[in-house]
Amino acid sequence: MNFGLTDEQEMIVSTVRGFVENEIYPHEALVEKTGEVPQEIAQEIKRKVIDLGFYASNFPESVGGPGLSHLEFALVERELGRGSMALTHFFGRPQNILMACQGDQIERYLMPAVRGERMDALAMTEPDAGSDVRGMKCSAVRDGGDWVLNGSKHFISGADHADFFIVFVATGVDETPRGPKKRITCFLVDRGTPGFEVAKGYTSVSHRGYKNCILYFDNCRLSDAQVLGVVDGGFDVMNEWLYATRITVATMAVGRARRVFDHAVDYAAGRNQFGQPIAKFQGVSFQIADMITEIDAADFLTLGAAWRLDQGLPANREIASAKVYASEMLARVTDATLQIHGGMGLMEDFPIERFWRDARVERIWDGTSEIQRHIISREIFRPLGA
Repeated sequence: MNFGLTDEQEMIVSTVRGFVENEIYPHEALVEKTGEVPQEIAQEIKRKVIDLGFYASNFPESVGGPGLSHLEFALVERELGRGSMALTHFFGRPQNILMACQGDQIERYLMPAVRGERMDALAMTEPDAGSDVRGMKCSAVRDGGDWVLNGSKHFISGADHADFFIVFVATGVDETPRGPKKRITCFLVDRGTPGFEVAKGYTSVSHRGYKNCILYFDNCRLSDAQVLGVVDGGFDVMNEWLYATRITVATMAVGRARRVFDHAVDYAAGRNQFGQPIAKFQGVSFQIADMITEIDAADFLTLGAAWRLDQGLPANREIASAKVYASEMLARVTDATLQIHGGMGLMEDFPIERFWRDARVERIWDGTSEIQRHIISREIFRPLGA
């Protein structure tokens, strides 16, 4: 067992960390204050990432990506997790599901996304369909040779900057012994398509500047050329490609936790009470010890899951374990760091309250902690027929 990184992997970590510290950190206070990422800053970040050769780093060389392994991409995401998500969004990691593009879709969607010419957004969640994906009401029906979409999506991250959308909708119902089961199809929908509107979403306390939007479809007409994968095969492309989002949340949680941990250590070493640094008190030092133990555990769990993907080994349970543990670890680390800072931890003069707010959403999106535990337990009991 070799837990060390190669020289190339160390260079990836160093390069991305340096980029985050030099190109992301300086703009974070502005984004926190205004809730906006100025267009010139967004474009500057994207341009510099493309120049570095890291844009679309989750895509293979065969389509113009850097061709990083799953493990190497996890290292990239871990370092990006240190920075504001509103800003690192422009580091550019298109949805892996675009690898399912075929025919004209390749030059219309996949290649422009990899080159940074067009940005995508994934649209799955609805007001009544979060964890229960098959509960979605947004639907498409045949009308002549086209599809007509009606319904809405919400909590669509990055939609404000997206040029096109990867939209999952219901396209039929099968009667099964366990009741009606909706068939799902994935569509590629361009911004500006008649009958399609991108509206302002909700104001979140987490990740200011990284906005969510609401999508409305009102008799939005699409051709078969807009189907990603095959009709009624949305779950197949979803299961083949979207596992990456869970491991991304896990790796970014680890990166953010390490940044938060550094703040906790620095403050504990420099803050004096009763004539000595508060790091001397076991009430603080033991919290620090627990924090680094949990961070390291989450790190190895996450990188181990990515390594399994590179080896072609089953990794569904391991990815779910990494996502639930890393996201909950981040919550504990940020809360403990805030406690160590005392009242100042809640003041906007320090970034701690931001880390604390941002951490809360990680246990919800890309599969709640409850869904991850369901996946883990199902993988354990399924071979036993239970």
